Amino acid sequence: MKIILKQDVKGIGRKYEIKEVSDGYANNFLLPKKLAEFASQSAVKKAMVLKSANDAELETKKELLRKQLDSLSETHVLIKSKANSSGHLFAAVHEEDISKALKSQAKIDLPAEFIKFLKINTPIKQTGSHMVKAVVGDMEKEFEVEVEAE
Repeated sequence: MKIILKQDVKGIGRKYEIKEVSDGYANNFLLPKKLAEFASQSAVKKAMVLKSANDAELETKKELLRKQLDSLSETHVLIKSKANSSGHLFAAVHEEDISKALKSQAKIDLPAEFIKFLKINTPIKQTGSHMVKAVVGDMEKEFEVEVEAE
C-alpha cells in the first residue's frame, strides 16, 4: 500500500515522503495513529508541495545554526551543579543542560540534538573543564563547558 508519512517514522522514512508498506502495517499502525495517510493523486501533489516547503525551512534552520556555530568556538559555558567533596556530581550534566546554559549565557539557541560529548554517550559527571562538540550537518565546533559545585 502506498502511503504519505505525516511525520518522521523511525525505520520507515521522513515527513511527506511517499512509501510502499505492507497493508497490515498501514492499516493497523500508521493510519490509526495518524502517522500516515493514503497516497491518492491529490494527496501526492499536496505532499510534494509541502515536502519542498519543509525542505527549504530545514535548510534555513541549518544555515542559522551554522552561523551560530561560528561564534561558538570562543564561548565558555558555566554550569553549577551539586557535587560531593571529591568533585563528583550528584546528577550528571546532559546535552539538554548544556543547551539551556548556552541559550541563557551566550544567547545561542542550539538544540540538544546537535550537542555531542567527546566521550560518546557519556554525560559529564565530574566538576572541572570539559570540551564538548556541536555538530550541525558537516560542521563541527568544540567549546568549553565549566562545571562548578554549588
